[in-house]
Amino acid sequence: MISTQKDQKMEGIKFLLLEKIDPVTMQGKNDFVVSMDSVGAGPGEIVFYVSGSSARFTNVTEGRPTDSAIIAIVDYIEKDGEYTFRKN
Repeated sequence: MISTQKDQKMEGIKFLLLEKIDPVTMQGKNDFVVSMDSVGAGPGEIVFYVSGSSARFTNVTEGRPTDSAIIAIVDYIEKDGEYTFRKN
């Protein structure tokens, strides 16, 4: 997402549109959230995000007006001893 007009506290922050997924099937749920990126995530990556006041606890988002922040890039997802996702 690109925004040319935003609050000064938001300058230099990258926003990503996230689609929530089912971790077993890896299928999108058609449920989206806009999130501040605090870890340098890119398109197509599976990420972990937090919402609410927890979103303002990263070095990048501290003191910024947000309710959602990406805090990790997922390397793999395991369920019942089986990998449902592995990062390339």
